[in-house]
Amino acid sequence: MSLVEGITEFLPISSTGHLILTGQLLGLLPTEFVKSFEIAIQLGAILAVVVLYFHRLLINTKLWWKLILAFLPTGLIGFLVYPLVKSSFLGNSTLVVWSLFLGGIVILIWEKFFDHSDPKTNSLAEISPAQAIIIGAVQSLSVIPGVSRALATIFGGLAVGLNKKTATEFSFLLAIPTMLAATGYDLIKTGFLFGPQEYSMLSVGFVVAFLSALTTVKWLIGFVQTHSFRLFAFYRIALAIVFWLVYIK
Repeated sequence: MSLVEGITEFLPISSTGHLILTGQLLGLLPTEFVKSFEIAIQLGAILAVVVLYFHRLLINTKLWWKLILAFLPTGLIGFLVYPLVKSSFLGNSTLVVWSLFLGGIVILIWEKFFDHSDPKTNSLAEISPAQAIIIGAVQSLSVIPGVSRALATIFGGLAVGLNKKTATEFSFLLAIPTMLAATGYDLIKTGFLFGPQEYSMLSVGFVVAFLSALTTVKWLIGFVQTHSFRLFAFYRIALAIVFWLVYIK
């Protein structure tokens, strides 16, 4: 589960959706701990971004405010719909399959009909407060499992004029406040009521997610500069169809 989280967290294919489908394949019951585990191991993946971008975050304090602005819409919406997400969305494989499929279609439509040849914003320093807020608003769609936080933020960034590399890097960094808030709020709501064995599983999950995310982030930055996102679209659609036919229908 942690390996799946680390690999998929920053790709536009939905880490939450993959965790739900993986849990189905492994026969894991959607207990409160399993749901909390799926959220908590995201901290390991987020640490990978902190490590890779630590120097840039340290010297560029203006970037912090842009990330806070982008986080606000997601934080507000996430707070309001948390009970619905925890009770009805997490563990809903049918919802995940449809979200994966439709997300793949959206990527293909974007790649075919929109012009990406002349982005207006080519670095993190050039992102305006308005652009940051819009990206954050689009990110709020990712409360639906299968949509993908990375998909929403990367394509939200492309829609407001960021180039692929800048949109992808801002997506990485925006994961820091977003996932910290989501994990912290969930742990507070559950009251940290875990036993020693459960804390051990969380620790292992944290480390595995960190190492796999570290590799994925480095790879994705190079990939997006020379490739389109169609590969991820085809993967999402194929995964949705296979899982629907084999495990749902």
